[in-house]
Amino acid sequence: MVIKQRLDQRQVQKLVMVPSLQQAIKLLTLTNLELVEVINQELSLNPMLEAEGETGEDQDLTTSKEEKEASVEAESDELDTFFQEYFDNEFKPVYQEEKEAISLENIASRAFSLWDHLNWQASLTFFTEQDKEIAQHIIGNITEDGFLETSGEEIARQLGVPSKKVDQIRQKIMRFDPVGVGSLDFREALLTQYDYYYGQDPLIRMIIKKYLPLLEKLDYHQLAQEINLSLEELKKKIDMIRQLNPTPGRKYSQERVSYVVPDIIVVKEDDNYRIDLNNEGLPRLRINRYYQNLLRKQDETSDSYLFLRERLKKAQWFLRSLDQRNQTIYKVADYIVKKQKDFLDKGIDFLQPLTLNEIAQKIGVHESTVARVVTNKYIQTPRGVFPLKYFFHRSLTSREGEEISSLRIKDKIRKLIAQEDRDNPLSDGEIAEILSRENYKIARRTVAKYRIQLGFEPSHLRKRKYLMEE
Repeated sequence: MVIKQRLDQRQVQKLVMVPSLQQAIKLLTLTNLELVEVINQELSLNPMLEAEGETGEDQDLTTSKEEKEASVEAESDELDTFFQEYFDNEFKPVYQEEKEAISLENIASRAFSLWDHLNWQASLTFFTEQDKEIAQHIIGNITEDGFLETSGEEIARQLGVPSKKVDQIRQKIMRFDPVGVGSLDFREALLTQYDYYYGQDPLIRMIIKKYLPLLEKLDYHQLAQEINLSLEELKKKIDMIRQLNPTPGRKYSQERVSYVVPDIIVVKEDDNYRIDLNNEGLPRLRINRYYQNLLRKQDETSDSYLFLRERLKKAQWFLRSLDQRNQTIYKVADYIVKKQKDFLDKGIDFLQPLTLNEIAQKIGVHESTVARVVTNKYIQTPRGVFPLKYFFHRSLTSREGEEISSLRIKDKIRKLIAQEDRDNPLSDGEIAEILSRENYKIARRTVAKYRIQLGFEPSHLRKRKYLMEE
């Protein structure tokens, strides 16, 4: 077999994503807050772009060509005059008295973290260098829930100290505030808290130590038999256990509240709904006239001409991508509002099933484009603020052939469980039978799946829970 090199020419078809297309796709997924950052970055990189108001009052777009050129020349003269005046020997700049600004660090507020709180307590408890080092190592390995994620033996090996010494330090930390922090599991955390706050009932210690699996299953009858106690007495002890915190570190968790800025605003006008894109805070962009006119005066072979022409092309593509983004979001929102008009008027019982493919076919785009549009977008309606993904869900079919939203079925299951007889809670099969009598065609396993998604226990666990509550 002879190996040789050969040059062939072939014609093939393939999809190439040009930079402009990539930019348009990227803009689709951005929220308004993220879009502001992208626009500001583009403004800083491209002199051909400007935000309205940057160069004074907006000029009349019907200005004649001669007036535009005269305006540009006047701007150039003003610019030259400014710099000439600046370098004039007789020019005396005016200085204002500088005042020391207040440091932002002095007015900024920062939440006190769990680790800050523990280290502060450790500094008041441990005084030898070895104890301080062990305490800092233990605290540094505590999770947000308050549990030690590294064993005491591992810490002792890393620091070269006896395991017994590490455990002594950890036992002291476990009695810091919040009590139970530094425990190896939630059983140890509960025992530490009970011993610290109460510690008088050996039965409660035994329940925590040996019978937590029965508590998790809500099997109170079996638990009562195991410890030879009546249900009434058992309930008192369980109420005591419920006052303990299985995740002590959460007391100091720095959970952030997320404020939603709607991208689309729906307003009801008479019997119809008006859709507005929320452009509040977004700069209004336009092509910079000064550089556009400067481009016309440049020699086509000069570097400045090539540079400005390239920036002009990028600016036009960016403006076109923004406009395409707005149009696509509007089309998607418009179809959702028309499809869900009964929901907006009457409530969740009238919510219609909707898929990405359905909208894609109606507005003439690919399904992936719709998926990008609904990502991280929120819509403000008279019924509240919803993520756009809220309206996309599978459909079920009634016995009359009507398509029903799965959210409507979940809402009915929630109401049935809320109104059920506490002595005889509804099983999944009974719920499916009730829905069937209401012409909702749904299987028992589907009911079970929706019940789990709603966060409800099976009927036998709900019955045990109701008994203890009574």
